[in-house]
Amino acid sequence: MILVTGATGALGTLIAERLAERDDTVLGTRDPDGIDSPLPVRRIDFDDPGTLVEGFEGVHVLLLISAGYGEDDTVIARHGAALDAAAKAGVRHVVYTSLTGDGDHLPYALAHRWTERRLRESGPAWTILRNGLYAELLGRLAAPSADGRITAPLGDGRVAAVARADLADAAVAVVLDPAAHAGRSYELVGEETVGGADLARAHGPGVVYRPETLARARAGIAASGAEPFQVPMAVGTCSAVAAGFLARTGGDLRALLGRAPRSPLAAAVGREPVSG
Repeated sequence: MILVTGATGALGTLIAERLAERDDTVLGTRDPDGIDSPLPVRRIDFDDPGTLVEGFEGVHVLLLISAGYGEDDTVIARHGAALDAAAKAGVRHVVYTSLTGDGDHLPYALAHRWTERRLRESGPAWTILRNGLYAELLGRLAAPSADGRITAPLGDGRVAAVARADLADAAVAVVLDPAAHAGRSYELVGEETVGGADLARAHGPGVVYRPETLARARAGIAASGAEPFQVPMAVGTCSAVAAGFLARTGGDLRALLGRAPRSPLAAAVGREPVSG
Protein backbone atom coordinates (compact mmCIF):
# COMPACT_ATOMS: atom_id res chain seq x y z
CA MET A 1 0.00 0.00 0.00
CA ILE A 2 1.12 3.55 -0.81
CA LEU A 3 0.24 6.46 1.47
CA VAL A 4 0.69 10.09 0.41
CA THR A 5 0.88 12.67 3.20
CA GLY A 6 -0.03 16.32 2.76
CA ALA A 7 -2.63 15.31 0.20
CA THR A 8 -4.47 18.65 0.35
CA GLY A 9 -1.36 20.68 -0.46
CA ALA A 10 -0.44 21.88 -3.94
CA LEU A 11 2.07 19.09 -4.63
CA GLY A 12 0.07 16.43 -2.80
CA THR A 13 -3.07 17.23 -4.78
CA LEU A 14 -1.24 16.72 -8.08
CA ILE A 15 0.22 13.43 -6.89
CA ALA A 16 -3.19 12.25 -5.67
CA GLU A 17 -4.67 13.00 -9.10
CA ARG A 18 -2.02 10.84 -10.76
CA LEU A 19 -2.68 7.91 -8.42
CA ALA A 20 -6.47 8.27 -8.35
CA GLU A 21 -7.18 5.10 -10.37
CA ARG A 22 -5.07 2.81 -8.21
CA ASP A 23 -6.53 0.45 -5.63
CA ASP A 24 -3.38 0.34 -3.49
CA THR A 25 -3.16 4.02 -2.54
CA VAL A 26 -4.53 6.04 0.36
CA LEU A 27 -4.24 9.73 1.09
CA GLY A 28 -3.24 11.28 4.40
CA THR A 29 -4.22 14.70 5.69
CA ARG A 30 -5.08 16.41 8.95
CA ASP A 31 -8.49 17.32 7.45
CA PRO A 32 -9.99 14.30 5.67
CA ASP A 33 -13.19 16.22 4.93
CA GLY A 34 -11.20 18.64 2.81
CA ILE A 35 -10.36 16.09 0.10
CA ASP A 36 -12.46 15.34 -2.96
CA SER A 37 -10.89 12.14 -4.28
CA PRO A 38 -11.97 8.61 -5.14
CA LEU A 39 -9.10 7.33 -3.01
CA PRO A 40 -9.57 6.40 0.66
CA VAL A 41 -8.40 9.05 3.12
CA ARG A 42 -6.86 8.70 6.57
CA ARG A 43 -6.35 11.36 9.20
CA ILE A 44 -2.59 11.97 9.36
CA ASP A 45 -1.74 14.94 11.55
CA PHE A 46 1.96 15.49 12.18
CA ASP A 47 1.07 17.79 15.07
CA ASP A 48 -0.86 14.94 16.72
CA PRO A 49 1.66 12.05 16.79
CA GLY A 50 -0.91 9.75 18.34
CA THR A 51 -2.65 9.52 14.96
CA LEU A 52 0.41 8.42 13.06
CA VAL A 53 1.15 4.78 13.93
CA GLU A 54 -2.46 3.79 13.34
CA GLY A 55 -2.56 5.98 10.25
CA PHE A 56 0.47 4.22 8.77
CA GLU A 57 -0.84 0.72 9.49
CA GLY A 58 -0.50 -1.55 6.47
CA VAL A 59 1.51 1.03 4.52
CA HIS A 60 4.48 -0.32 2.56
CA VAL A 61 5.54 2.88 0.77
CA LEU A 62 5.17 6.24 2.50
CA LEU A 63 5.47 9.38 0.39
CA LEU A 64 6.38 11.94 3.04
CA ILE A 65 5.70 15.38 1.59
CA SER A 66 7.55 17.92 3.65
CA ALA A 67 5.46 19.64 6.31
CA GLY A 68 7.59 22.76 5.96
CA TYR A 69 5.00 25.34 6.95
CA GLY A 70 6.52 26.43 10.27
CA GLU A 71 9.64 27.27 12.22
CA ASP A 72 12.51 24.78 12.11
CA ASP A 73 11.73 23.22 15.49
CA THR A 74 8.10 22.71 14.47
CA VAL A 75 8.99 21.08 11.16
CA ILE A 76 11.67 18.87 12.74
CA ALA A 77 9.20 17.69 15.38
CA ARG A 78 6.64 16.86 12.69
CA HIS A 79 9.05 14.93 10.51
CA GLY A 80 10.62 13.15 13.47
CA ALA A 81 7.21 12.00 14.68
CA ALA A 82 6.32 10.77 11.20
CA LEU A 83 9.53 8.78 10.80
CA ASP A 84 9.24 7.28 14.29
CA ALA A 85 5.68 6.21 13.53
CA ALA A 86 6.65 4.80 10.13
CA ALA A 87 9.26 2.58 11.76
CA LYS A 88 6.81 1.41 14.43
CA ALA A 89 4.11 0.69 11.84
CA GLY A 90 6.46 -1.40 9.71
CA VAL A 91 6.61 0.92 6.70
CA ARG A 92 9.16 -0.57 4.30
CA HIS A 93 10.15 2.45 2.22
CA VAL A 94 9.94 6.21 2.80
CA VAL A 95 10.14 8.67 -0.09
CA TYR A 96 10.78 12.22 1.13
CA THR A 97 10.33 15.47 -0.79
CA SER A 98 13.33 17.57 0.21
CA LEU A 99 15.15 20.66 -1.10
CA THR A 100 17.76 20.93 -3.84
CA GLY A 101 21.34 20.70 -2.63
CA ASP A 102 22.04 24.20 -3.96
CA GLY A 103 19.55 25.49 -1.41
CA ASP A 104 21.66 24.64 1.66
CA HIS A 105 21.94 28.31 2.61
CA LEU A 106 18.19 29.01 2.36
CA PRO A 107 16.34 29.83 5.59
CA TYR A 108 14.26 26.65 5.38
CA ALA A 109 17.07 24.23 4.45
CA LEU A 110 17.97 23.10 7.96
CA ALA A 111 14.80 21.11 8.61
CA HIS A 112 15.16 19.37 5.25
CA ARG A 113 18.76 18.34 5.93
CA TRP A 114 17.85 17.18 9.44
CA THR A 115 15.09 15.02 7.97
CA GLU A 116 17.42 13.56 5.34
CA ARG A 117 19.93 12.61 8.04
CA ARG A 118 17.22 11.14 10.26
CA LEU A 119 15.81 9.19 7.35
CA ARG A 120 19.17 7.65 6.52
CA GLU A 121 19.50 6.56 10.13
CA SER A 122 16.00 5.08 10.38
CA GLY A 123 14.87 1.53 9.69
CA PRO A 124 12.95 1.65 6.38
CA ALA A 125 14.50 1.92 2.94
CA TRP A 126 14.49 5.49 1.67
CA THR A 127 14.60 7.74 -1.38
CA ILE A 128 15.16 11.50 -1.24
CA LEU A 129 13.70 13.83 -3.87
CA ARG A 130 15.63 17.11 -3.69
CA ASN A 131 13.11 19.37 -5.36
CA GLY A 132 14.16 22.61 -7.00
CA LEU A 133 12.33 25.91 -6.60
CA TYR A 134 8.75 25.67 -7.82
CA ALA A 135 8.21 27.77 -10.92
CA GLU A 136 4.79 28.62 -9.51
CA LEU A 137 6.40 30.03 -6.35
CA LEU A 138 8.72 32.15 -8.47
CA GLY A 139 5.66 33.40 -10.33
CA ARG A 140 4.05 34.50 -7.07
CA LEU A 141 7.19 36.14 -5.73
CA ALA A 142 7.58 38.07 -8.99
CA ALA A 143 3.97 38.68 -9.96
CA PRO A 144 3.22 41.88 -11.90
CA SER A 145 1.28 44.64 -10.18
CA ALA A 146 -1.89 46.13 -11.61
CA ASP A 147 0.19 48.68 -13.53
CA GLY A 148 2.37 45.95 -15.09
CA ARG A 149 5.48 46.25 -12.94
CA ILE A 150 7.43 43.31 -11.51
CA THR A 151 9.44 44.63 -8.58
CA ALA A 152 10.76 41.50 -6.90
CA PRO A 153 14.33 41.71 -5.49
CA LEU A 154 15.80 39.19 -7.92
CA GLY A 155 18.46 41.47 -9.36
CA ASP A 156 19.95 39.93 -12.49
CA GLY A 157 19.83 36.46 -10.97
CA ARG A 158 18.39 33.38 -12.58
CA VAL A 159 16.93 30.17 -11.17
CA ALA A 160 16.58 26.62 -12.49
CA ALA A 161 12.90 26.54 -11.59
CA VAL A 162 10.72 23.44 -11.97
CA ALA A 163 7.04 23.05 -12.79
CA ARG A 164 5.30 21.52 -9.80
CA ALA A 165 3.56 19.05 -12.12
CA ASP A 166 6.96 17.64 -13.13
CA LEU A 167 7.87 17.09 -9.49
CA ALA A 168 4.57 15.30 -8.99
CA ASP A 169 5.29 13.05 -11.98
CA ALA A 170 8.77 12.29 -10.66
CA ALA A 171 7.43 11.39 -7.22
CA VAL A 172 4.86 9.05 -8.72
CA ALA A 173 7.53 7.33 -10.81
CA VAL A 174 9.49 6.61 -7.63
CA VAL A 175 6.63 5.41 -5.42
CA LEU A 176 5.40 3.02 -8.10
CA ASP A 177 8.80 1.32 -8.29
CA PRO A 178 10.48 2.09 -4.96
CA ALA A 179 13.00 -0.75 -4.98
CA ALA A 180 14.61 0.66 -8.11
CA HIS A 181 15.25 3.93 -6.28
CA ALA A 182 16.22 2.70 -2.81
CA GLY A 183 19.10 4.59 -1.21
CA ARG A 184 19.10 7.26 -3.91
CA SER A 185 18.99 11.06 -3.63
CA TYR A 186 17.79 12.81 -6.77
CA GLU A 187 18.44 16.42 -7.75
CA LEU A 188 15.24 17.64 -9.40
CA VAL A 189 16.05 21.05 -10.84
CA GLY A 190 15.16 22.56 -14.20
CA GLU A 191 17.10 22.40 -17.43
CA GLU A 192 16.76 26.11 -18.18
CA THR A 193 17.01 29.19 -16.01
CA VAL A 194 14.50 31.98 -15.54
CA GLY A 195 15.03 35.58 -14.42
CA GLY A 196 12.89 38.60 -13.73
CA ALA A 197 13.16 39.98 -17.25
CA ASP A 198 12.05 36.62 -18.68
CA LEU A 199 8.96 36.69 -16.49
CA ALA A 200 8.10 40.19 -17.66
CA ARG A 201 8.37 39.19 -21.31
CA ALA A 202 6.33 36.05 -20.70
CA HIS A 203 3.47 38.10 -19.27
CA GLY A 204 3.32 40.10 -22.48
CA PRO A 205 3.59 43.69 -23.72
CA GLY A 206 3.42 46.41 -21.10
CA VAL A 207 4.94 44.34 -18.29
CA VAL A 208 8.37 45.50 -17.13
CA TYR A 209 10.84 44.21 -14.56
CA ARG A 210 12.31 46.73 -12.14
CA PRO A 211 14.10 44.94 -9.28
CA GLU A 212 13.68 46.37 -5.80
CA THR A 213 15.89 46.11 -2.74
CA LEU A 214 15.65 43.28 -0.26
CA ALA A 215 14.83 45.74 2.52
CA ARG A 216 11.87 47.13 0.61
CA ALA A 217 10.67 43.63 -0.25
CA ARG A 218 10.99 42.52 3.37
CA ALA A 219 8.85 45.43 4.55
CA GLY A 220 6.22 44.69 1.94
CA ILE A 221 6.01 41.01 2.76
CA ALA A 222 5.81 41.71 6.48
CA ALA A 223 3.00 44.21 5.90
CA SER A 224 1.05 41.74 3.75
CA GLY A 225 -0.06 39.66 6.72
CA ALA A 226 2.49 36.89 6.24
CA GLU A 227 3.39 34.74 9.24
CA PRO A 228 6.64 35.89 10.90
CA PHE A 229 8.56 32.81 9.76
CA GLN A 230 7.43 33.33 6.17
CA VAL A 231 9.17 36.69 5.82
CA PRO A 232 12.78 35.40 5.95
CA MET A 233 11.76 32.41 3.82
CA ALA A 234 10.51 34.62 0.99
CA VAL A 235 13.27 37.20 1.26
CA GLY A 236 15.97 34.54 1.56
CA THR A 237 14.67 32.80 -1.55
CA CYS A 238 14.80 36.04 -3.54
CA SER A 239 18.27 36.80 -2.21
CA ALA A 240 19.53 33.36 -3.27
CA VAL A 241 18.13 33.84 -6.76
CA ALA A 242 19.66 37.31 -7.06
CA ALA A 243 23.06 35.98 -5.99
CA GLY A 244 22.94 33.14 -8.52
CA PHE A 245 22.93 30.26 -6.04
CA LEU A 246 19.91 28.47 -7.54
CA ALA A 247 20.92 28.63 -11.21
CA ARG A 248 22.55 25.22 -11.65
CA THR A 249 20.66 23.20 -14.28
CA GLY A 250 20.61 19.51 -15.11
CA GLY A 251 20.18 16.93 -12.39
CA ASP A 252 17.97 13.85 -12.51
CA LEU A 253 14.58 15.23 -13.49
CA ARG A 254 14.61 14.20 -17.16
CA ALA A 255 15.73 10.66 -16.29
CA LEU A 256 12.90 10.17 -13.79
CA LEU A 257 10.32 11.69 -16.11
CA GLY A 258 11.47 9.86 -19.22
CA ARG A 259 10.89 13.06 -21.19
CA ALA A 260 11.85 16.72 -21.30
CA PRO A 261 10.62 18.84 -18.37
CA ARG A 262 7.77 21.30 -18.82
CA SER A 263 8.47 24.97 -19.48
CA PRO A 264 9.15 26.72 -16.16
CA LEU A 265 8.01 30.03 -17.66
CA ALA A 266 4.64 28.55 -18.61
CA ALA A 267 4.22 27.23 -15.07
CA ALA A 268 5.32 30.55 -13.54
CA VAL A 269 2.83 32.68 -15.49
CA GLY A 270 0.06 30.08 -15.49
CA ARG A 271 -0.11 29.70 -19.27
CA GLU A 272 2.11 29.53 -22.31
CA PRO A 273 4.39 32.58 -22.24
CA VAL A 274 3.98 35.37 -24.75
CA SER A 275 6.67 35.12 -27.41
CA GLY A 276 8.34 37.75 -29.57
